[in-house]
Parts: sequence; structure tokens; C-alpha cells
Amino acid sequence: MDRIAEFVRAALNEDIGRGDLFARCKAPESAKAIVRSKCEGIFAGAPYAAALAGESGLRLNLLVKDGEAIASNQTLIELEGEDISLLQAERTLLNILQHASGVATQTRRFVDRLAGSGITLLDARKTRPLLRSLEKYAVRVGGAVNHRFGLDDCLMIKDTHLATIGDLTAFAINARRHIPWTAAIDIECENIETAKIALEAKADIIMCDNMNIADIAQVAALRDELSPSTKIEASGNITLDNIDRYKALKIDAISSGSLAHHAVWLDFSMKFI
Repeated sequence: MDRIAEFVRAALNEDIGRGDLFARCKAPESAKAIVRSKCEGIFAGAPYAAALAGESGLRLNLLVKDGEAIASNQTLIELEGEDISLLQAERTLLNILQHASGVATQTRRFVDRLAGSGITLLDARKTRPLLRSLEKYAVRVGGAVNHRFGLDDCLMIKDTHLATIGDLTAFAINARRHIPWTAAIDIECENIETAKIALEAKADIIMCDNMNIADIAQVAALRDELSPSTKIEASGNITLDNIDRYKALKIDAISSGSLAHHAVWLDFSMKFI
């Protein structure tokens, strides 16, 4: 919660800057306001809204919970406090809620499409700078699971890393001496040949990146033969339009950066009552 409070404090300071000019022109008065949705979607942002209200000295009543479906023209939040504080918090509050709810809504669409397949939906590191915690939180609200948060929680060997490595098997053996025992080795593979080497190296995870359906199926068969404990993740240009093609594959996960970077903000507004 402290990190959320730090985040909303920085966001408020960004907007208020050297001082709200409106606050120079009017004495504060008690007021009430509501936040209302102008569209359907999945709500996300409860802990951020609570932290922001606390930072602004406002009383907040959340009428929905994270992960709940919301309707157009639905009242989501009731706020009470000084009118100046409400006005200063308005844009920051809406920005956070609209963005987080947009990511949660986009994620839920993918989750619903994968229902019954047994395949886990993952996000990616393709997040906006300094907004990773917010966006990955919203992905969880939408029903997906976070991929790694950064370079420090999983050793992921991408194509650019592979260009610097000669013997992948020897590298993997050596790497296990240097990374935490709980950290996984995830190797990105663009073809069957690289996947076979990664399986022989006993990688914890293989990411089939931009591979076609037939090749991913072949990698899954090789996994069962060479390294049954290795998890297989499919990634690269997987969209709502084509995700059904992956549901029959014997894979563990699908990852998509579009959960965050293709999400569209929901339309919310704040009104005094």
C-alpha cells in the first residue's frame, strides 16, 4: 500500500505543480461528488482510489469492487470533502481509474476466450514506463497472471541474448550457479531447432515466439519427449481474432503485451451533487 500511496502522491504533484491557481481564487467549501461510468467494462483501481482519497483528505465510498462488471451510467464512487480538494484530485483519480479499468476490461476479453482450455493467460513487460505496477495490477484484476516484473525475477534469454551466447546448454548449466534457486530460466525460441536445444538444456520455460501453430505443436511433442517438466508459452501477435486457434495446443500459457498496450481507456466522469 505504501508504494501505491507514493505513486498517487507523485501523480497529484505532477498535476498540481507549483500550486493550483483555482485555489487562489476561492475559499474551500464542503462538497460531494460522484464518479460515474459512461460505458460498460470491468472496474479496476480500488486501492489506488482509496490511497488518493486519503492523500487528498477526502472521504470515499466505493460502490463497486475490483473485477466487477460495470454498466453505462453506473455510479462507481461517492466522494465527500472540500471542493478544492475534490477538484484537485479529479483528473488524477479519473486517469488512474480509466486506465486501470481499460486494461482489466481488455484482459477479461482474452480470459473469457480461453475459458475451459486450461491455458494460462500472461501479460508482458511491454508496459508504459513507471506504470508497470499499475498495469500489471489491472491485468490481475482482469483475471490473467503476471509474467515477470523485470530483469530481476526471471532469467529470460531472448533472441538478442542468444546472439551473445555460444553454447546454450553450457550457459544454462552455469547460469543456475548464479541465479536464485527459485528463479526460472525462460528461453525465447523462434524455431523448432532452437526449441530442441533449449529443451535439451532443461529450460524451465520455452517461449515459442511468433511460431506457427504446427511448429508449436511439434515443440510440445518434443517437450514431452525431452523435458516433460518444461512449460511452454506461446507469444507473438496473438489477438482476440486468432486466439481460438491456440486453444487446442498442448501448451501451458499464452502471453500478450496487448493486454496493456492495446487497452482502451474506459470513459468515466466526476460530477458534483
